[in-house]
Amino acid sequence: MNPRVILKIMGMVLLVSSLTMLPPALVGWHYGDGDVQPFLEGFLVLFLSGAVLFLRYYQAGTDLKIRAGFLVVAVSWILLGLSGAIPLYFSDALDLSFTDATFESVSGLTTTGATILTHIDGLPHSVLYFRSQLHWLGGMGIIVLAIAILPMLRIGGMQMFKAETPGPMKDQKLTPRITETAKTLWLIYLGITVLCVLCYWLAGMELFDAVCHAFATLSTGGYSTHDASLGYFNSPLIEMVSVFFMAVSAINFASHFMAWKHATIKAYLQDSEVKTFIAILAALSLLISLGLYLTGTFPSLFSALRYGIFNTVSFVTTTGFGTAPAYLWPAAIALLLILSSAIGGCAGSTGGGMKVVRVILLYKISLKELYRLIHPHGKFIIKLNGRTVDYRVLDSVSAFFVLFALLFSLFTLLLAAYGEDLVTAASATIASMTNLGPALGKAGPHYAELTDASKWTLALAMIAGRLELFTVLVLLTPAYWKS
Repeated sequence: MNPRVILKIMGMVLLVSSLTMLPPALVGWHYGDGDVQPFLEGFLVLFLSGAVLFLRYYQAGTDLKIRAGFLVVAVSWILLGLSGAIPLYFSDALDLSFTDATFESVSGLTTTGATILTHIDGLPHSVLYFRSQLHWLGGMGIIVLAIAILPMLRIGGMQMFKAETPGPMKDQKLTPRITETAKTLWLIYLGITVLCVLCYWLAGMELFDAVCHAFATLSTGGYSTHDASLGYFNSPLIEMVSVFFMAVSAINFASHFMAWKHATIKAYLQDSEVKTFIAILAALSLLISLGLYLTGTFPSLFSALRYGIFNTVSFVTTTGFGTAPAYLWPAAIALLLILSSAIGGCAGSTGGGMKVVRVILLYKISLKELYRLIHPHGKFIIKLNGRTVDYRVLDSVSAFFVLFALLFSLFTLLLAAYGEDLVTAASATIASMTNLGPALGKAGPHYAELTDASKWTLALAMIAGRLELFTVLVLLTPAYWKS
């Protein structure tokens, strides 16, 4: 592992990050409501730091092995989370501690959407836009963006791509070259974002709100420009637009690519993960809506369906938008919504959670073991979309589930040790690990009341969840550091 190459890449990451400070500054200048200076300061700090590192190690080699790829991605996300905290920390309108600024930045970048901010409606436009921009960049992954637009690095892009992209089957490429794959993903992402902005605007949002909410929707992030989230607009049409694009964003972008390339929806109809995902959304939406109606939470079946469908899709896709305070709903319904986020979206989407394909494979693995009890000498093959699933993928899925359960227990225990009640500790942990955002207990309305130690722990859980555990945990194994 060549540290000079890694430092060179870190320099480039900081340079890219510095450029993200300019759009919020322009937004602040356009609206004239303050908070331009913090973003200009952030730009200078990041640009100069990145330039020093990049120029210092410009002549470094270009060989990046797979082990270094994991380190680069993990460190980059930590570095980007800290970078995003700079303007938030220096903002006079926010008056945040370094802990709170980092928590807000990491939550935005990992598309978690857990916030410590209150009175959001009165914040400067530059800050509101920056939070949504963090979502949008983190949605597809700024590392994939770097691979797409900075091929000059001449590094092993596939190693970084495999460490960054979500899902258990990461060797599939849409195009022969990894750079072209990354560009294709970003073009699809950009195109759907523009379409979402247009739909929100036509549905009645102002253009600024439409852009910010489209960024949060496509990234399945959940930051809003209003304290009441999408409930602020009280518009069934806007909610329908949001439900559609939240679902689209939680579907594998490879399926979107194939559907666009061949101008057919067969790519969706032939994908068992997509079909299962839609079935889960439909079943849970119906169950939650009936629960809201039967418990008298909403007086009419229409309102129960309206709020039930929207919030179910929001939670399952791990977006975290809200049209009502779900943490105040009957306990069983609120808990079911939180647990549904563990399923998450499809692999290769911007959604969080375990991913639907892992749930499918876990179900099939469990069935196989049950069949073995009945037929001890039988041979059972697990297939997905008509193809046999490699045993290494099955091992990876099983290991992921075990690690997810272990880390959930560990983070919950740590939060309880910091003084959080059990409901808050458990729900905030799962909301962070799945990149959902909304939680229960003290973290229901916001995360401001949690201790600083809890916020740092949850920030780590967000990064681990965004990188799907293995990328972070592999760095903790002694074998990784052996030459």
